[in-house]
Amino acid sequence: MCRHLAYLGPPVPLGKLLFDPPHSLVKQSWAPQDMRGGGTVNADGFGIGWYTPDGPVRYRRGTPIWSDTTLPGLTAALSSTAVLAAVRSATAGMPVTESAAAPFGEGPWLFSHNGVVTGWPGSVAKLASTTAIDGLLVLEAPTDAALLWVFVRDRLRSGATPGDALASVVAEVERAAPGSRLNLLLTDGETIAATTVGHSLSVRRRAAAPGGEPPLASGHPSSARRAADVVVASEPFDDDPGWQPVPDRTLLVATATALTTTTLGEP
Repeated sequence: MCRHLAYLGPPVPLGKLLFDPPHSLVKQSWAPQDMRGGGTVNADGFGIGWYTPDGPVRYRRGTPIWSDTTLPGLTAALSSTAVLAAVRSATAGMPVTESAAAPFGEGPWLFSHNGVVTGWPGSVAKLASTTAIDGLLVLEAPTDAALLWVFVRDRLRSGATPGDALASVVAEVERAAPGSRLNLLLTDGETIAATTVGHSLSVRRRAAAPGGEPPLASGHPSSARRAADVVVASEPFDDDPGWQPVPDRTLLVATATALTTTTLGEP
């Protein structure tokens, strides 16, 4: 399955998250430590989304992340207060294209899925039929992840909170496709929401350094000061003792100043 991470906090070069740690997301693309449920490498594309004063920017490719020789220099030069990135291991039968790589997005939102919808596509055909047809007509790729994003996006458009949107989609998809692995990751640059259903997830929160508040997050559309940083990731990318595993069947919602977890109901 795929690997993904999201970050909120003071401005940080993207390379500090993706390349520099000893078990970085780039290393996880070819040497993951916890690929439960299938797969050995994550070489079927990648994507990075980061926030600017004008909103999120996405950079996606349908090739292995290690093959992009421009990326190390690019990520060293770009800084952001919020990032969502993923490396992909495509489910058999699904296309390997740039448009199939997370993050998917609309407006302030970025979304990623680590897992698989069992019985795809028939298992969720009825559920998809309840979605507005215009959403299906502009599906970015014929994949389970892209359809999950449409489900989540519809709930966000209706005013659902990030956590409620993910929990609702997980519940409905599990009823339609039992045994699915639904590890979802969503951010708007201010909040991270994530679910664990059938795969690993870890979280690390760190308080601001002593000596006062961190500087204004000038690279973010908000002017709020960051009191801490938080990283949510499929696997810890270093040996920092602050990493905590997130139990299976959990909804996690985090900001730079708070973190809550809620147990998801049984399917």
